[in-house]
Amino acid sequence: MASVPFKASRRADTGKGVARKLRATGQVPAIIYGHAREPQALQLEAHALTLLLEKHPYQSTVIALEVDGKTSNTLIREIQKHPFKKQILHVDFQELVAGEKVTVPVPIQYTGTAEGVRHGGGLLDQVLHELEISVDPANIPHHITVDVTPLTIGHSIHAGEIALPTGCTLVTDADATVCVCSAPKVEAEPAAGDAAAAAEPELIRKPKAEDEAAEK
Repeated sequence: MASVPFKASRRADTGKGVARKLRATGQVPAIIYGHAREPQALQLEAHALTLLLEKHPYQSTVIALEVDGKTSNTLIREIQKHPFKKQILHVDFQELVAGEKVTVPVPIQYTGTAEGVRHGGGLLDQVLHELEISVDPANIPHHITVDVTPLTIGHSIHAGEIALPTGCTLVTDADATVCVCSAPKVEAEPAAGDAAAAAEPELIRKPKAEDEAAEK
């Protein structure tokens, strides 16, 4: 099982005041939990956490979390962020148990060029960018490949039609549309009356004959 190493430290004190002080020193409060262990309060180095999240799709990446020399395989289950600042407020880790399946979102990787796009000038609308699956943590795929090559205009691919890697079970609704090839948009031509009106210039002064008649 491929995993990403990351270090954390125990946190003895909890509460909002403690959390604020931690953030002020460049730390992020966190917690690790699992049905085989008591929840444990942690603190993380904010900069290292930011780099981790930039490089990996955290929801489907196994984190080998080291706490005081002991390493546990985990998934990040929730990240709380400040409503308008680029600041992480709290992170929840779930400890994984070998052989016990978890539900994770996995990114979709689209390949090929749809038939309707190549020969019909259609547009490919990628409705979903990830699928939820149930899988053993040891077999979480990096992505799920969807080949759109056979897709013609007016047709779509649904979640239940996608071949998943061995050991994966679909959790996303099987009828959910993953992508669709739509007909090219055609701009409506103006009506004949509108075209004639647009072609006729606006009269901004009276014709010369009318001006002379008015003067008499």
